[in-house]
Amino acid sequence: MSAPDNVIKLHADAARPSPRPHFCSTCAFSDACCSEGYQDNAVAQMRALLVDEVRTLQEGEHVFREGERFDAIAAVRAGTVKTYVVDREGREQVLDFYLPGEVVGLNAIHPDIYPCNAVALDTVVLCSFTFARMRELAGVMPNLRDRLFRLLSQDIGKAALLAGDYSADQRMAAFLVALSRRYARRGLSASRFNLSMSRTDIANYLRLAPETVSRVLRRLRGQQLIEIDRRDLRLLDLPALSALAAPVLR
Repeated sequence: MSAPDNVIKLHADAARPSPRPHFCSTCAFSDACCSEGYQDNAVAQMRALLVDEVRTLQEGEHVFREGERFDAIAAVRAGTVKTYVVDREGREQVLDFYLPGEVVGLNAIHPDIYPCNAVALDTVVLCSFTFARMRELAGVMPNLRDRLFRLLSQDIGKAALLAGDYSADQRMAAFLVALSRRYARRGLSASRFNLSMSRTDIANYLRLAPETVSRVLRRLRGQQLIEIDRRDLRLLDLPALSALAAPVLR
């Protein structure tokens, strides 16, 4: 397949260096653009080519709902998105949380419908990528294709993260360490961040009772591993937390 004219133009424009635009810092596909050698206005052109829509959602607004037709994936630029399903008895099951630089909706590629709900936990900024357009570009941009494969692999890995028989302390430590690593990958603080998800949501995700989550957080604070003030969290001893989480995170 030959490259579209706009992709060829991007490579030509990449010869003129310039500082990276601010939006690259939390873009899920910035690594693909950098490894392709795009610079200057070529990155802005790539963004215009890929991004179908940029939108802001307020807390409680849905990115998509279960059963809706799949047509795009959404990259989180700011805020936190929760995915969940509701069982026949009306009980909610939290599936995952998505942070800046991560992509929501990858699990809808095969069934062509969204198999879960995705809701904003705070003020969220999203870039929507029409999947058909991204698939076409991935055919001529190996790094974009590889980035998509890595994102799919990460999504599968996160789904299996807490499937084992682990203690409540190990589950919580793994959750906090995983958040730390995910924030660090985007150049954000690995030791201090905001827990935008509620204790109830965390408990649901970790398959624990809400009172167990509160008890474990108090225990970790008593051991001087963390400091927490409402939703403001500081990891005081990341090596010790990582050691506790090791059986889960492997």
